[in-house]
Amino acid sequence: MSTFLLNYTEFLAKAITVLLVFVAMLLVFAGIRSSGGKGKSREGKLSARSLNKFYENLTRTVTDLTMSKEERKAADKAQKKADKAAGARPKVFVLDFEGDPSASAVESLRHEVTALLAGANGSQDEVVLRLGSPGGYVSAYGLAASQLQRITSAQIPLTVCIDEIAASGGYMMACVADKVIAAPFALVGSIGVVAELPNVNRLLKKIDVDYNVYTAGESKRTVSVFGENTDAAREKFMEQLTRVHELFKTHVSKHRPQVEIDKIATGEAWHANESLALNLVDDLMTSDEYLATKAKGAELIHLEFARPKTSALKKLISGSVTTGLEQHLPRFLALFTKTH
Repeated sequence: MSTFLLNYTEFLAKAITVLLVFVAMLLVFAGIRSSGGKGKSREGKLSARSLNKFYENLTRTVTDLTMSKEERKAADKAQKKADKAAGARPKVFVLDFEGDPSASAVESLRHEVTALLAGANGSQDEVVLRLGSPGGYVSAYGLAASQLQRITSAQIPLTVCIDEIAASGGYMMACVADKVIAAPFALVGSIGVVAELPNVNRLLKKIDVDYNVYTAGESKRTVSVFGENTDAAREKFMEQLTRVHELFKTHVSKHRPQVEIDKIATGEAWHANESLALNLVDDLMTSDEYLATKAKGAELIHLEFARPKTSALKKLISGSVTTGLEQHLPRFLALFTKTH
């Protein structure tokens, strides 16, 4: 019986090995085919659409039911006459940014900004960014804010509309604007920095596991997930957090000198109703209301850069999908702090 089990186990191991090799070959073959496709853009695509048409279709759905044919005809005639008399109207470029911890939408934002800078007239046009973000990594949101500074540096008015939240890194972006508008109960502010990480050193000691860190440079590594954290390391880590916080405060003060920075840079977030009194926002209004008002006298152009989609299989083949440890541990160890 034991000989049978041994032979069976050996056969099973060989079968599993062959199966794994076969699956690996299929994955590689599929990856080669997907990467060798022709005629498909690998660079993404920018689309532009008129929001005036969108709003007109919304209102027309109702007015078609409430107007007689004669009234509808007269209204259309009057609108055409008004459009002809108005001539060329100013343009309002509308962008969207939905934030995650890594501010991944910046990859689209950078191309949208590049495109509008080529076609906008600073003397009469405007850019409106509908922003929603609770914040994330400092370097990522710093880059996103820098993309918005390209607009203001070109002397093109920038308005940021906040319907739900622009806190922490989100507000790092918002404060760059010439005008910040928020819905009454949107969350704004959270000008602070936070970093959280566990430490399992005591657990490792209990199971007799050593974890050694070797560095060249006194401050190359401060706190660690697996190693023993010293008071000196914690102190240095806090020093780094404080330095980032000071940079954040300087950034906000530069773009919104009207705020009392020591009063609002506590890490606290406020509803827009309260933020108005703190000069964090300039007006209380939803983005819908603001754009509907703008549509009466300007051409609203919505820009959206769609990034090429990468399949899960291709990510696996290219090595983009890694283990949780490989993917997330460097963020802790490299001090990818979050604004908060």
